[in-house]
Amino acid sequence: MLGLKLETDPRWVNIVESNIEEILTDHAWCEQKAASNAITIITLNSEYTDLVTDLLVLAQEELEHFQMVHDIIKKRGYKLGRERKDSYVNELYKFMNKGGNRLQCMVDRLLFSAMIEARSCERFKLLSKKIKDPELSKFYHDLMISEAGHYTTFIGFARKYGKDIDVDKRWEELVEFESIVIKNYGKTETIHG
Repeated sequence: MLGLKLETDPRWVNIVESNIEEILTDHAWCEQKAASNAITIITLNSEYTDLVTDLLVLAQEELEHFQMVHDIIKKRGYKLGRERKDSYVNELYKFMNKGGNRLQCMVDRLLFSAMIEARSCERFKLLSKKIKDPELSKFYHDLMISEAGHYTTFIGFARKYGKDIDVDKRWEELVEFESIVIKNYGKTETIHG
């Protein structure tokens, strides 16, 4: 469904299980950044009422996920660590069209966002199936479903408003680019790492 070219090596879950506190902290900050990204898209494209409406809901969901992860962190006696840089996201960002017209930039930002949601969904699915912790298995299953919905929202708006752009071609280019980027990841206890 997500169209990703390269799946995460299932052994990544073993790395995650070696440091649950780290994956939870990284995950919490990923949710915060996802909420901020949705707000940024709204800010840059406020004339699209349906986009604003749907991304406000999405941003609220991402903040709820941040709170849910933080609640698990507290329940387990951990502390929310400092915010981390997400090298995967920073590498994906290089793909985005920064010199095009406003519509091209919006479509690329929406596709970039869809890709991050797709990869997160793929990772959450793997965690839900392979992690030995029953609470986290259920938690990541539920979030996988939510991330799939976010992916659909972003790619749907890219297609809706990018009528004069070959959005499917641009998506395929991003999928190809991501397949090269992701080869360097899956080696640390971070959501995208």
